[in-house]
Amino acid sequence: MKPLSLSATAAALVALLAVASSIYHPHFLHQPWLRGGDAADLVVMNGTIYTGDAASPFADSMAIRRGRILRVGNYSTIKKSVGSMTRMENLQGKVVVPGFIDSHVHFLFGGLQMGQVQLHGVSRKEHFVNKVKEAVSNKPPGTWLQGGGWNNDLWGGEIPIASWIDDITPQNPVWLSRMDGHMGLANSLALKLAGISNNTKDPDGGTVMRNSLGEPTGLLIDSAMKLIFSCIPEVLVEDRREALLRASDHALSKGVTTVVDMGRYFPGASTELSWEDFSDVYRWANLSGKMKLRVCLFFPIETWDRLHELINRVGRKLSEWLYLGGVKSFADGSLGSSSALLYEPYVEEPLNHGLQVTDIDKLYNLTLASDKAGLQVAIHAIGDRSNDVILDLYKSVATENGIRDRRFRIEHAQHLAPGTAPRFGEQEIFASVQPDHLLYDADSAIKKLGVERANGGSYLFKSLLAGNAQLALGSDWPVVEINPLRSIKSSMRRVPRGWGNAWISSECIDLNDALNGYTISAARSCFLDEEIGSLSPGKMADFVVLSVDSWDEFAAEVSASVEATYVGGLRAYARDLTEDS
Repeated sequence: MKPLSLSATAAALVALLAVASSIYHPHFLHQPWLRGGDAADLVVMNGTIYTGDAASPFADSMAIRRGRILRVGNYSTIKKSVGSMTRMENLQGKVVVPGFIDSHVHFLFGGLQMGQVQLHGVSRKEHFVNKVKEAVSNKPPGTWLQGGGWNNDLWGGEIPIASWIDDITPQNPVWLSRMDGHMGLANSLALKLAGISNNTKDPDGGTVMRNSLGEPTGLLIDSAMKLIFSCIPEVLVEDRREALLRASDHALSKGVTTVVDMGRYFPGASTELSWEDFSDVYRWANLSGKMKLRVCLFFPIETWDRLHELINRVGRKLSEWLYLGGVKSFADGSLGSSSALLYEPYVEEPLNHGLQVTDIDKLYNLTLASDKAGLQVAIHAIGDRSNDVILDLYKSVATENGIRDRRFRIEHAQHLAPGTAPRFGEQEIFASVQPDHLLYDADSAIKKLGVERANGGSYLFKSLLAGNAQLALGSDWPVVEINPLRSIKSSMRRVPRGWGNAWISSECIDLNDALNGYTISAARSCFLDEEIGSLSPGKMADFVVLSVDSWDEFAAEVSASVEATYVGGLRAYARDLTEDS
């Protein structure tokens, strides 16, 4: 259902009143957030509130009590909730939307990267080298220099090699991950420490890149990265806790009130990292009152039995801040690293069809066991072949285990073969997609896949929706910036960097579908739609105040910034007015 214009909201007032009055239904009367009477702690008024609730999409006021929405509607309805202690906030006509849910992040990894070498946006080899030179100058000899975010497509496609940085890093081992996390560059000292030489064999699901003499170049792809990971000292608990706080503040500034954290889990990484972060960081923050936004955690599928035992013992909801989501795995690599699994080979590499990162029989058995235990499963699939493989796998598992509300997810679903998009809706699979990836992938996809394949099967958002699939939108931060407003615009406009027109304009989606992908559909994709995702009575009062005061202008221009972010009815972020100066 498309949003009504403001001039059409009068017809919805009856529905709004019905929703508002529903809090008197006996179901609501025993709720903790209603104890102590009916007076609100906070009332926001005089706004353009997009609720995300199809039954009543717009309102101008909202009452909040004990962190949850008490009523939403027009002020004549809301004012009955005003008491002597109620705080009143005049929105001055500003547009308000539900708090954004980023459906796919690597949260602590992103927070850690904020304190490391930043290579995002680097467009020249010289700039790359200078960034490393500047960073290593502050490092004591023998300590590791880490960072990431580089994208070789920005400087013409040449892949970096160890010799670029060996002369400036003779005493410091270096590891710099590509923006997609599926490839990284090690300097020669790091290769030596890891024992990587001409004789090193490629591990299953990974590649050690070599020159014409068979010598490692410093580039490691997918599971080959574990050869380096095993040598890098573990990040201190204090640094990881600081990374959580830093990442939370950053996300809140972009209007994000909930993240689905896929963890520090990449091909080749230890499955223990996600569990260490859960116990050392998330539990600490939850118990000590340090959580600033809501987090839903996914764990490596290899550890499904541990998650199953934990959920049986404590439940999925550890608090209103922390939720146990499900398990995640990988089917392939990434397009940028030429490791996405394809039916046809890469245009410039006729022998390369990509990598199957996880053995399919192993993945099937792990998915079958996880699903049988009632766990949600999310699997990374980027290439057209890997998406079909996972759809087939999910179908077999569902047939074997029987009907239930499982909400299988495919993470990324970037490149699909003809006829694949409708299968998502038919099988009730959530497509967890990242619109901002297309800003960087268009030129690379055309180069690697050819025009016909790239333009026929890439980022098929509209086709997925047409087949009744549900989209959950996210960033994959720190692969790209966490920025829902930009991501929403990317899904609607699809104009890549340096282009003047849309890439595959037929796949542009409208504002309502894009907002749903960051709110109610995102909430459904992780079983949190009873708690968050829309501004409905009884749900958490997580919302974002935008800089615009016209819905029509917002829908037309898709241009706005975050003025304030509220979590549980409390202001968690407010834009510094000096940012405009």
